[in-house]
Amino acid sequence: MSLVAEIFDIAVIGGGVNGCGIARDAVGRGLKVLLAEQNDLASGTSSASTKLIHGGLRYLEHKEFRLVREALIEREVLLRAAPHIIWPLRFVLPHHKGLRPRWLVRLGLFLYDHLGGRKLLPPTRSLDLRHDAAGLPLKPGFTHAFEYSDCWVEDARLVSLNARDAADRGAEILVRTRCVEARREAGLWHLRLEGPGGQQRNVTARALVNATGPWVSSFLGGAVGMNAPDKIRTVKGSHIVVEKLFDHDRAYIFQNADGRICFAIPYEHDFTLIGTTDADYQGEPGKVAISEAETDYLLSAANEYFQASVTRANIRWTYAGIRPLYDDGASKAQDATRDYVLRLDQPADGAPLLSVFGGKITTYRRLAEAALEKLQPSFPAMGKPWTDKATLPGGDFPVNAFAAQVGSIAKKYTFLELKEARRLVRAYGTRAERVLGNAKSAADLGRRFGPSLTAAEVNYLMDQEWATSADDIIWRRSKLGLHMREGDQVALQDYIAELNGTRALVSGGR
Repeated sequence: MSLVAEIFDIAVIGGGVNGCGIARDAVGRGLKVLLAEQNDLASGTSSASTKLIHGGLRYLEHKEFRLVREALIEREVLLRAAPHIIWPLRFVLPHHKGLRPRWLVRLGLFLYDHLGGRKLLPPTRSLDLRHDAAGLPLKPGFTHAFEYSDCWVEDARLVSLNARDAADRGAEILVRTRCVEARREAGLWHLRLEGPGGQQRNVTARALVNATGPWVSSFLGGAVGMNAPDKIRTVKGSHIVVEKLFDHDRAYIFQNADGRICFAIPYEHDFTLIGTTDADYQGEPGKVAISEAETDYLLSAANEYFQASVTRANIRWTYAGIRPLYDDGASKAQDATRDYVLRLDQPADGAPLLSVFGGKITTYRRLAEAALEKLQPSFPAMGKPWTDKATLPGGDFPVNAFAAQVGSIAKKYTFLELKEARRLVRAYGTRAERVLGNAKSAADLGRRFGPSLTAAEVNYLMDQEWATSADDIIWRRSKLGLHMREGDQVALQDYIAELNGTRALVSGGR
């Protein structure tokens, strides 16, 4: 008897924010969805951002008003959807007398305040840096600044929560699984997937979504065997994390003489995040790293404004990522559009192929809606858009109720220190109780790795969020690696290897 292959409506290749956002939206409209990611979720661009949900103030200079308006609207949609991993952040923009005139900055911020129908976030205000705490770390020549609102996001968690919601609604999520071949036949896509250990699996789908980010063109040319008429411009953005440079909870946005901007953001309580760069990149996307020149650039940008000298000795971590921007022919990397472009290849006999070019993390949800709109003719019975009013896992509480959530967890689990209760709610929101379970004491959470991470949390991330390695847990699902000693990280690796070995034995016995 022959077995009939399982047919999915949509197969999404790529487990970054766009791929997971499309998978979540599609399954919520009643479609049968498979997502395959060759590495870990958010292992590429989506975990290497500046971690901002923002309209993109500098895009106003490039007259990208539609993109800025869409992003500003999304800023508050996403804040409501995930108030645990997204929260308001005030930005201080010191006036640099040799650069953009004050009236131009004021005009840009006026537009920024009003273009997107801001409701939740406070408006722009002027600061006298001689009498405001924000002026203390800066050089005395900076006396005036503007302060405006945007939001912070735990970017890799945004991806895993989209995947978690998609799975909860019925999608199949595969990590460490590469699509090595995709061919059209009789109105269907026939995909060959290669999982961990070289395990092969063949699946069939009515539509294929190429959301592979920096690999969008190479996937078309390789697995699909198709030349891409549209090109991406791979632009590297690098960041440094240094010892804390200031004590307040606001961020800075600095203007640079070359027209670019640089952020200095409070990070993980004990650090300051400085970024980003914009440099064209021609290498392998999976091997991107900050260069010496970029490090010098970011240190120079910080030292233009801060009184205390920032040197390589202050650096505690660096990361870099590739922005797969749509190639619009701009002469400079920083001028290339951050907008997204969706290309649909639709033959007469069906089996559409949708490729995603460009985009930014703030507009991922709208990109997903636009992608489903493109595919709607192939699925006329699909449901309507729904994600604009839906919360992400753990985000089902009001924007202003974060402190109440922390208090509730601290009251129920009295053995937790307040800062630990706060960290868990920041990461998991109302699902923090799923991590903690029925624990009555710290010992009930199992082995501890460093000052914060417990076996209970590791187990949760492996069971519920597709983590398979120490890096997945301490550099993507969290940034606890910044707070752990090398010995703690080795112990975590050993613990995960033991769990994976045990699970492999159990799986192999079936």
